[in-house]
Amino acid sequence: MDDPADQWVLNPDTGDYELRLNHSGGNSPRSTTPPAQRGPGRTGASRDGGERRGPADDSPRRSAEVPRQGGRRSAGGQRGQERTAPKDAGPGRRKRKAPKSRGKKALVWTGGVMAFLLVGVSAGGYWLYQHFNGNLSTVDIGDRGNKDVITANAPLNILIIGTDKRTGKGNEGYGDKGSVGHADTNILFHVSEDRTNATALSIPRDLITDIPECRTKQEDGSEKVIPGTTHIRFNTSLGQDGRDPGCTMDTVKELTGLTVDHFMMVDFNAVKELTTAVGGVEVCLAKPVKDKDSHLDLPAGKHKIQGEQALAFVRTRHSFGNQSDLDRIKVQQQFIGSMIRQMKSDDTLTSPTKLYKLADAATKALTVDSAIGTVKKLSSLAQELSKIDTKNITFVTMPVIDNPEEVKHATVVAHPTQAEQLFSMMRDDTSLTEVAAQKKKAKSKQDALLKGTKAAAGDVRVDVYNGGQIAGGAQQTVTWLQNTKGVLKSTNKANAPKKIAKTTLEYAPNQADQARALAEMMGLPGSAMKPGTADAEGLQAMVLTLGADFKAAGTPITGPTKIDIPKASADKAECAK
Repeated sequence: MDDPADQWVLNPDTGDYELRLNHSGGNSPRSTTPPAQRGPGRTGASRDGGERRGPADDSPRRSAEVPRQGGRRSAGGQRGQERTAPKDAGPGRRKRKAPKSRGKKALVWTGGVMAFLLVGVSAGGYWLYQHFNGNLSTVDIGDRGNKDVITANAPLNILIIGTDKRTGKGNEGYGDKGSVGHADTNILFHVSEDRTNATALSIPRDLITDIPECRTKQEDGSEKVIPGTTHIRFNTSLGQDGRDPGCTMDTVKELTGLTVDHFMMVDFNAVKELTTAVGGVEVCLAKPVKDKDSHLDLPAGKHKIQGEQALAFVRTRHSFGNQSDLDRIKVQQQFIGSMIRQMKSDDTLTSPTKLYKLADAATKALTVDSAIGTVKKLSSLAQELSKIDTKNITFVTMPVIDNPEEVKHATVVAHPTQAEQLFSMMRDDTSLTEVAAQKKKAKSKQDALLKGTKAAAGDVRVDVYNGGQIAGGAQQTVTWLQNTKGVLKSTNKANAPKKIAKTTLEYAPNQADQARALAEMMGLPGSAMKPGTADAEGLQAMVLTLGADFKAAGTPITGPTKIDIPKASADKAECAK
């Protein structure tokens, strides 16, 4: 393992930057300099010998002062030019400090992309910031998603897409030769509002679903409308008929009722390059595997795999379970969990060489939406995600059943009850793990709003807006309230200004008894209650805004608090069966 005090220094005799080790016998340089790091400028100290801060502290200021050399590439475009640092830095530097403990909590998924963002950039300096920035590819998804990196006091949903596109040297033998890159592996990463937990939901590529109409940005700046289609595989939401990742985001939203904030997309190269960068990922096999299709050949037991072997492991579908894509998803989830643990290990975090290789591989592998299309923005996102304890990251697969329309089962459809239950829990921000006391405390505080006296139905006054997916939902609700519940002072206010994920009830303090009564009728969870600070005057009505969680009048909004489906934790190693 490299010593935390290792640092890159200039050798005045050769003019190259070399890794200097902190050995008791002296600081003799080791000739292990990666070619890409020759001339990168200062990485551990300032020119005057003082400790230098990384981009986590000062990169925004530096970005404002120094113009970018080149730009990041758009999808299919050229990478930005690299900026060469001056070679006037002397060797008399202070020892580089070991990474802070908070870096070890960095959340990583899809093979460690976020590990670099949190700990790699801060060790690199401005030259590396520019270099990695130029590696990124972006896609303009129009008005979809979140134009800010995050929204405070709100859940965060990130769609991870692994495509089957054959790009790059060595990928000729993988995927469909003519594929434009379909949504082959799909994980909706839902981060809770209080950042105490996360759910990684795998969506099967062979799920039969509806793909809505979507708008895509063309190279000339114009928009192209791609018609929607029904009863088709989920993986065609990307690539087919010119659909871009924004179309996949739209499909996920229609399927789950969850609005996707950002997307991150990778291809085959990501698994090979990232696993090689960190020196391999440990996996466990409950039985020996020899797969002629993926070429994976391993005995039972634990193995450390990387490169082609790692890619073969995640592609294998005929060696585990009942040889279905659903069993391959389970293996991929186990692999990602192992990758997370490897990225967080001291073996990675204290090695400048591994961090550089990981950073370079990760940014070259990534295509993201424009809103997070710089290393600075991705770093901000990573710092937000680093608040989550790994033990509270739960992997789960969308509940499905075999397609009843097929004699020979090749596709699946949503489970008639469990799929919507899981989506409802995610929309309600319900954790699939036992989380910290602060989460429970916050939830109990919201639930307390439901307790107390309740007004008579005839005294409840409410304006109903439709911010959900059901056409005519507001009128349907008003009719049900008046005819079934006796809430005669309810009014249809038609469509809300914008669509929302979760139903909300806004009310004044002196309307609390009305709010509790309406919440009981509607089956609203405590999280839907939005009390104001000033009392209502006169005949002012409460405001009920239906969200994507509204299915029908008379159907409770509240989702289940638990669900009995297979789950896996990111901090526990399991053997593939």
